[in-house]
Amino acid sequence: MSLLAAYNLPFVIALGGLAVLAVVQLTGVGDALEGAGEFDSPDGLEVGGFGDALTTLLGLGRVPFLIWLASLLLAFGAIGLIGQAWIANLFGAPLSAGWAMLAAGGAALPLNSLAMRPLGAVMPKDETTAIELDALVRRDAEIQIGTARAGNPARAKVIDIHGQAHFVMVEPHDTAQELNAGDTVLLVRREGQTFYGVHYESPHLGLNS
Repeated sequence: MSLLAAYNLPFVIALGGLAVLAVVQLTGVGDALEGAGEFDSPDGLEVGGFGDALTTLLGLGRVPFLIWLASLLLAFGAIGLIGQAWIANLFGAPLSAGWAMLAAGGAALPLNSLAMRPLGAVMPKDETTAIELDALVRRDAEIQIGTARAGNPARAKVIDIHGQAHFVMVEPHDTAQELNAGDTVLLVRREGQTFYGVHYESPHLGLNS
């Protein structure tokens, strides 16, 4: 049997695609592709029902997509080549490329799904530090640019519980007060995208670091 024969070509191409994915991952392009593949479903267009059942059945979502795809290509290519060799030895000739692809695909999909379960269990999970805006209330902030007056907010920096910096627009809680660049304020409430703060001195702020 020749690896480049027509009846083996789909599986050789699959393994070639696996090699390309390996190069993509090693060069760091895979991270960009994973990020580009992430999106938020528009309101009213969330996948559910059959779509959720299908992704669960295929093992999608348990591991990053490129790992899932690499595993599927490996299973498809290996099953196809080994299966064709076994059938050729047993019956004297391999299956045609079309029938071999159907058989290998039918075997590779459930096997790949089964493999994703233990793999997904041992892979480190991404942790998010995303927070709600209301979580910034009662935290210290520092006015960065401009002077904050009633109806005229200024830009301020506030550090969340994860140590991440956020830049928000702040007005003085006391409408008769002004908050100047460099002032430390305590954010006491929020209305929409605007926070309201009161000026005070905090020796522990350290926002300039």
